[in-house]
Amino acid sequence: MLGLLDLRERGERLEPSRFEIDPTVTDTVRGILADVRDGGDRVLAELALRFDGADLSASGLVVTDDEFDRATSETPAELRAALDGLIARLHDLHARQLPSGWWDEHEGVRFGEVVKPLVRVGCYVPGGRAVYPSSVCMTVVPAVVAGVEQIVLCTPPRRDGSIPAAVLYAARHAGATTVVKSGGAQAVGALAFGTASVPGVDRIVGPGNAYVTEAKRQVAGIVGIDGLAGPSELAIVADDTVDPSLAALDLIAQAEHDPQARTFLITTEPEVIERVGAALEDALERAGRREIVDEALGHTRAVLVRDLPHAAQVVDDLAPEHLLLLLAEPDMFLGTVRSFGAVFIGPWSAVPFGDYGVASNHVLPTAGTARFASGLRTADFVTVRSVVEMTPASASRLAPETSAIARSEGLVGHAAAMDARIAEDRT
Repeated sequence: MLGLLDLRERGERLEPSRFEIDPTVTDTVRGILADVRDGGDRVLAELALRFDGADLSASGLVVTDDEFDRATSETPAELRAALDGLIARLHDLHARQLPSGWWDEHEGVRFGEVVKPLVRVGCYVPGGRAVYPSSVCMTVVPAVVAGVEQIVLCTPPRRDGSIPAAVLYAARHAGATTVVKSGGAQAVGALAFGTASVPGVDRIVGPGNAYVTEAKRQVAGIVGIDGLAGPSELAIVADDTVDPSLAALDLIAQAEHDPQARTFLITTEPEVIERVGAALEDALERAGRREIVDEALGHTRAVLVRDLPHAAQVVDDLAPEHLLLLLAEPDMFLGTVRSFGAVFIGPWSAVPFGDYGVASNHVLPTAGTARFASGLRTADFVTVRSVVEMTPASASRLAPETSAIARSEGLVGHAAAMDARIAEDRT
């Protein structure tokens, strides 16, 4: 089950997964976006019927108050309480991330930054293989904490034109202002361009399939996006203290996400691979979603490395979405790595805890983008603007040197604008 890569004596380096969009997907998405831009709500309804089998002529594109009320009564009390807990944890986490404005003054120059929330954002929540109320909370709550006025959530409808009750309960209680029954590239187009029913937004966040990802890529620049989501990833770094049954369960949990999920077990010990492999075979007998899990585990690799510094190099090369450290001294190792979406330390910190809001948002960078990107956070929903105020004395003092630089660049108009602020020139 665990394919082996022995890098102890080899100089090769592992490559992260890359975004590879089929050209036919690119062309299809381009056509869908153009149709939505030109046809608006009519096209959204037509595509819901074509792709989701949902006739929205009766229920409409936008979820009504009655539908929200029914969803609350249809969501089991235990699940409502669990979602309320998830929302509360995310509020606490994301409140800590909110950037603060600041001011300072130095020799007549008053300067600082002001923080302003975006006016409208769009949150995309996938459907299809599973129901994801957790993704509703992960995308909506940081926008609420940031102070965004309008939060539009798009998610695919079921064949009867409804949205799963748990998704609607999460949307209402997390703070979404509008829920639209639309999925796929067409939902991204609606959020980017706006329609009669869907407000155009400033930024689109949330994961989706290849069509959603390509649509976000094509509208980036018209609106902001959080990133391009690829298959989920996990790298486990383990030593001989590992509990193999726990490591096996973490591999299976990650494999549940997607048939293309990528998982790695990185260790210096061949015996660890043998023990985890045996535990994995045993755990699979009780696993669900076997078709998805089995295909995903076909991509799993056990990676043998020379030592822990070599393991850190492998992690940084992969830049995985999730990193799990099952080591005797995990904190020491953590100080040697830099490229990962979120790290989970020790045998009790199962990665799925982060999927459900325990001290992490689960919208994380994939496909090697953890080298330069962070997980979804409150700062993604605000802008930070510079503010400058100068006195006559500070303008007189700084103009000669700043205008000298401007003239060296051939920007005489810049220089003239600054020189005009020299006090003696204004008398």
